[in-house]
Amino acid sequence: MKILDKMQRRAAIWILGAFKTSLSEGIKAIAGILPIRFHLQKIARRLQIHLFKLPTNYILRELMDNLSLSSNNPNPHTVGSLTNCQKNIAKGHLIDFCNKVYGIFPSFSPLNPEFFPSSHIMDNFSDRFSFNLVNKKEQEKDKICTQELDNMILRNSSSHHTALIITDASIKNDIATSISYVHIANQPLTKTVHHAAFITSTEAELFTIRCGINQACTKENVSKVIVIIDSIHAAKKIFDSKSHPFQSHTATILSELRGFFNSNHDNSIEFWECPSHLKWRFYHDVDEDSKSFHLTPTYSCKIS
Repeated sequence: MKILDKMQRRAAIWILGAFKTSLSEGIKAIAGILPIRFHLQKIARRLQIHLFKLPTNYILRELMDNLSLSSNNPNPHTVGSLTNCQKNIAKGHLIDFCNKVYGIFPSFSPLNPEFFPSSHIMDNFSDRFSFNLVNKKEQEKDKICTQELDNMILRNSSSHHTALIITDASIKNDIATSISYVHIANQPLTKTVHHAAFITSTEAELFTIRCGINQACTKENVSKVIVIIDSIHAAKKIFDSKSHPFQSHTATILSELRGFFNSNHDNSIEFWECPSHLKWRFYHDVDEDSKSFHLTPTYSCKIS
């Protein structure tokens, strides 16, 4: 690595005609050269994705697939079947890849019918959903925002046709905790908790919105859904027709909402932003609940 870094530094100095005492990071940035360590990381990530897309009967997938341990005829040569002593002896790229493959998720689905221009929910049901945002630049509006949330709760908490969904997600030790509370008048609280490793906060937020909407739409006589969330940008991703890496979640949410809207012309959904710094009493309980979990990921072997 040191030799490659020196070669890249000499190339940057030659391109710019800079002094030999110039900082490596500065001249590489001016010359538009990606540092060699980041370039190698990019190549390694591409290799991981390429290996992950191999057929299931490919020899490398046979060695890496820990899922085969639960099958009827497990492969005795998989990495997951090795003992800790054998894994320490077999240090190499295959062991590292088996660890890092946990971070690769097939979350991109651009050809889903929900994203077709003619059937997009933005075009057909634009009057069925709304967003209530908070201007974070004006701190004096915090009390007004809290009052608006309280008034909204008073208007809808006693209605049997309204489902209040409060969602939150937090990440600790590379494990995301997604929690959604579904409140409906005179019905028991529906609480959903999920954990996932090596996902982004946006994906965790979208997943908990997905769970809450799924729970609310399956309830009878619900004609209005109100989602209260801290990260309103994640909710806006649901209605974003452009390509983004969270389309598997948004496609499922859009499918749920399409069925919800088609079942009754009066059905609607609202998204309310509730920043965590407000410590609004209903959202604060969910926020504290999501942060109360202290989980540690356990894998077959450690990432080197």
